Amino acid sequence: MKRDNYISWDTYFMGVAKLSALRSKDPATQVGACIINSDKRIIGIGYNGLPNGIKDEEFSWEKEGDFLKTKYPYVVHAEANAILNATTNLKGSSLYVTLFPCNECMKLIVQSGIKEIVYMSNKDHGKDFNQASTYMMEKAGIKARQITMETIVLEKDNI
Repeated sequence: MKRDNYISWDTYFMGVAKLSALRSKDPATQVGACIINSDKRIIGIGYNGLPNGIKDEEFSWEKEGDFLKTKYPYVVHAEANAILNATTNLKGSSLYVTLFPCNECMKLIVQSGIKEIVYMSNKDHGKDFNQASTYMMEKAGIKARQITMETIVLEKDNI
């Protein structure tokens, strides 16, 4: 008889996204992403960080001040890195991400053919870029659903 106290696919793939986030050098926001195909196989992972070949210590991780002296013009988001790191075509795939995608990432998500987004946090809900992201997602027919730490903890408690 098989054991019945195993984690769900959602918990597993969000766990991979959360683990990937731990690679981020960003002191303020660590985001991880995991893309899976319809066969529940991981086909891309990523986290927010500077582009390959750029030394982390040579750039600022500040959030405020002169734009060119902040992290924003330089950091590649987790979703973009997962898409760039993908091992195959992403059409029809699902994206697990620890933070709801910004509008810039949503453009890449739509363009890549991802059809589902599973996210944990939407801390930027209501901000202009978040509204733009949601609007694009809806117009592209991409489904989204949120799973929270409470959902994962409850699932674990039921194991």
